[in-house]
Amino acid sequence: MMSDPETTRPPSGRPGGRTHSRPRPGRAPGAIGIAPVRGDSVDWRGSVELNTAHCTIVVVDVEGFGRYSRTNPNKLRVRSGMYRAIERAFAAAGIPWAGCRHADLGDGVLVLAPAEISKTLFADLLLGALADELIVHNATHPAPERIRLRLALHAGEVTYDDHGVTGSAILHAERLLDAPALKRALANSAAILAVIASGWFFDEVIRHSEDSRAGAYRPVDVGGGERPATAWIRLLAARAVRWRHKG
Repeated sequence: MMSDPETTRPPSGRPGGRTHSRPRPGRAPGAIGIAPVRGDSVDWRGSVELNTAHCTIVVVDVEGFGRYSRTNPNKLRVRSGMYRAIERAFAAAGIPWAGCRHADLGDGVLVLAPAEISKTLFADLLLGALADELIVHNATHPAPERIRLRLALHAGEVTYDDHGVTGSAILHAERLLDAPALKRALANSAAILAVIASGWFFDEVIRHSEDSRAGAYRPVDVGGGERPATAWIRLLAARAVRWRHKG
């Protein structure tokens, strides 16, 4: 089992964080092969029995999901399109969606993949497949329902309890997703997908793979507080596709 990547303290995440979101309906707590935590695992006198597993962590959100120009029906179609694009991209990359744990975030999704799924699939195949799926969606929807995504990649130990999942590795991935440098990079580009990989994920996975396009990433400072931190950003542009929305 791989060791837990060292986590850092980038800019503060969203108030309250996102780590307490519940899995999507129909997803059992043991969906990635982790035995459910026992109800008596927490001793309120001070001891806590940890139920942990190493996972690849993918966090995704939709740029400008809550903007005023999007009505609630627009938002529902955006969410539907986001899930369709992600699930199809996972399938194209050979990553079993049903073998991962998912937590809905309202404007995005948290995905935890078990350690036995190769991390190179995320670096080499998932990102391009996801960009292609977003292109297909956007070509058939009006402007308020077109999607641009931010995506964070990390890996580390995840802790399970009766309420869901938590852990410093998840918090780190979510803070990366909220990094101002990532938001600016997407806002100032015509890209359809902006990816931020943690320093650990880039150093241990991306730069060693000949199919990951490591040269397309650029380092950014996402440090804050007591410790410096470097992450790596890549933008995937949308190819010119004729808009085919009808009605």
